[in-house]
Amino acid sequence: MISTKFGYAIDPATRQVAGEADLSPAYIRQACEASLRRLDTGYIDLYLLHLRDYDLERAAEVRDTLESLVAEGKIRAYGWSTDDVERARFFAQGRHCTAVMHRLNVFMDAPDMLALCEEFDLASISRIPLAMGLLTGKFTAGTELPEEDRRREFWDIPDWLRDIERVERLRPLLTADGRSLVQAALGWIWARSECTVPVPGFRTVAQAEEDARALSWGPLKPAQMRQVEALLAAWQ
Repeated sequence: MISTKFGYAIDPATRQVAGEADLSPAYIRQACEASLRRLDTGYIDLYLLHLRDYDLERAAEVRDTLESLVAEGKIRAYGWSTDDVERARFFAQGRHCTAVMHRLNVFMDAPDMLALCEEFDLASISRIPLAMGLLTGKFTAGTELPEEDRRREFWDIPDWLRDIERVERLRPLLTADGRSLVQAALGWIWARSECTVPVPGFRTVAQAEEDARALSWGPLKPAQMRQVEALLAAWQ
């Protein structure tokens, strides 16, 4: 199953966004063909619009272009990577829209988006399921990251430091049945809704294997979810 995104023009040399976003039908087709070439595949299973706040009034043309790409066999389905329920709902009315990518993790619930996904039978692809690494449990208030790691600036944010402490409070509840903290964070997402598909990041083979073993544990148990919910509610 191959999924990729479109919407940002990237300078391959600097890996930075280059210029204004272009979502004309011609650009979308060009971007799709370039992805097919780079991925060495005849079609893309899921093609996601990456501009989260793209003008809703112009989204119809994008959706129509994606439907055309489905008809031509270039893609099989499409979706929108957005945290905005109204935008997701608009795309969901397209015949071959099958997914929404949005933020979802223990610290960032999304009940309205999950309800929409269940209403339209969409996959809820969970973005930052490990909260940018917070839910791996590897960070402390004194952690120092490499200069090129953009998360370095998070240590200047009070909420980030607060959540580092909260992870340690949550750890006993999440790992009570023997799973790792990472596996529990993924299990929390699966327990929120049957339509969820978390996409955790990894840098090593060991991390990829730990992510994969979460499948054998499955969703958190209802009792665990209630305990986590109660603790989170107490922090509000």
